[in-house]
Amino acid sequence: MAGATNGGGGGGKVISMPLQYFCVLAAAVVAVMVLSLSFMSPAAMVAVRHNLGSSVAAAAPGSSNSSGGAAAGLAAASPPPVAREEKEQARRRPPVVLFNFGDSNSDTGGVAAAGGMRIMPPEGRTYFHHPTGRLSDGRVIIDFICESLGTHELNPYLKGIGSDYSNGVNFAMAGSHSDHGFSDYSLNVQVDQFVYFRHRSLRMFERGLKGPVSKEGFENALYMMDIGHNDMILYDNGARKFWVHGTSASWGACWRWWCREQGREGQARLPRRRQQGCHRRTTRSSASSVTTSGSTSRAPPSSYTDMFAIKIRLRRQPHQIRACLRSSSSPGIEWPFMVCCGNGGPPYNMEQGKPGCGDLCPPEAKVVSWDSVHFTDFGSGLAAKLTMSGEYCPG
Repeated sequence: MAGATNGGGGGGKVISMPLQYFCVLAAAVVAVMVLSLSFMSPAAMVAVRHNLGSSVAAAAPGSSNSSGGAAAGLAAASPPPVAREEKEQARRRPPVVLFNFGDSNSDTGGVAAAGGMRIMPPEGRTYFHHPTGRLSDGRVIIDFICESLGTHELNPYLKGIGSDYSNGVNFAMAGSHSDHGFSDYSLNVQVDQFVYFRHRSLRMFERGLKGPVSKEGFENALYMMDIGHNDMILYDNGARKFWVHGTSASWGACWRWWCREQGREGQARLPRRRQQGCHRRTTRSSASSVTTSGSTSRAPPSSYTDMFAIKIRLRRQPHQIRACLRSSSSPGIEWPFMVCCGNGGPPYNMEQGKPGCGDLCPPEAKVVSWDSVHFTDFGSGLAAKLTMSGEYCPG
């Protein structure tokens, strides 16, 4: 082995080269430690001494508490078996994924993003405290459903900035129709957007990339519709669970007729015959669509919610819905027939020929309707709870 001598010629002690390298490396480590300790704060020095002392005491062979302390440390670090099992189940549980198709009743900012519209206050004033593209003073029903499922609000399909599609997509657009060709974003266009989104997501996974929704996510997702049905196309693209809301924009027209016929001083009570007429017009298409899809041999499981009946109850039985409110002592709905954003003041705040929010109700007011067509944040919360109760899902 090659070596080096201490003296110039002979008789010197021979030191091997690996030993020299070891000595140099040890000196460098000591120098680094000394420099680190010199710049360390006094509090950090105390913590280091404490930790070193604890480690030495725990490692000492004669320490009587070493085995007991180690066992206690392991017991404290290890979660109980039940907690570990729950955590493992939560890890294996598939993420919540929703896909929503609809109009302004469930639009969470899609039409604003698509048209570059700057929706101004008072929209969004109660919950978000700024306009979000929702045609309401706060949240819409789909927001409350997402909250109940433990996931964040659905982002619009065309909102490119700040969107997170890991829990699904909202394809709903204000002004959309279930029939083809009546709007730029009718239901068939929304379904085409979904098919495109699914195709691109699965391609990302095939290429080894992280996509927004996996194949299992599409299969286990909940598909919600507010304006009509196109379930067979969705079924062919992995959809299996459908939830159809029987809602229609014609409710606004019926409600305006109601207020106009009763007059400002009359009893706000919709005649049952007229109520049933509006009900038939608004639910015929959705109810028949569920019946039709249910008669096919490969029909997916579907649920239909009579949203019009919920709206009727909120207005005809305003003081009988305290169970839907957070407190049983709540006074219920203060003005069941008044719009919040309108003109003329109570009891309707809906003066003919005067659009806009000339008279705006306070943010804390227990008012259900925002503009005679859309719910307030308060009304959406009540409608969402009644929707998820199952009471308005005919067998």
